Amino acid sequence: MRRSIGREQIVEAAFRLLDEAGIEGVTLRKVACALGIRAPSLYWHFKSKQALTDAMADALIADVARDIHPGQPWRATLMQVAHGFRRGFRRHRDGARVYAGTYLATENVLRVGEASIGALVEAGAPVDFAATTAMDVAYYVMGFVIEEQALPEYRHFEDVGKAFLALSQARFPYCWQARHLLTEPDFDRRFEQGLGLMLDGIERWLAQHGGRPDGADPAAGAGTS
Repeated sequence: MRRSIGREQIVEAAFRLLDEAGIEGVTLRKVACALGIRAPSLYWHFKSKQALTDAMADALIADVARDIHPGQPWRATLMQVAHGFRRGFRRHRDGARVYAGTYLATENVLRVGEASIGALVEAGAPVDFAATTAMDVAYYVMGFVIEEQALPEYRHFEDVGKAFLALSQARFPYCWQARHLLTEPDFDRRFEQGLGLMLDGIERWLAQHGGRPDGADPAAGAGTS
């Protein structure tokens, strides 16, 4: 009897392969093998690896920008979206790399975009600025998590750390003073700092262009303009 396989089962199998072998280890042939079916059965749902990757990317952000409180400050909304992206990407090995380079028109993508753009437009930003800024926040999170997820896979980090310490101590005094930050990365702290700087910049832009920068949530450590 021919086994019936749905899209969700295929995506779940692809994520299992991703967690085991990384993004390079995910192929249509391997996914089919893991499901115990022939590759042509997969083509009925996904014509190419890119189509499968797109579906995986969409699944990664399925929980982003849900349950946003109506009327909450724009800064709180962008923080919620950014943290949602990071959680989604970190759910699976190489998750941020899966999402990078995908261009999707799905319910999930448009929901996230609508929440981010709308928060800024309601704070007084023109839609062009709001849209590009929403993308910039997503790019920041994506790039950050790519680096964050790459470190555990980098086999020579200990050797690089020793070389960094020796060279910085000998010739680069500021790097030497910052050695504890560069050799023992605290990704949570770095993420919050970088995101905060981005939001502070947006707040300053709004103040300079007649927007409403006072929508910042004091509990989120809002910057002042």
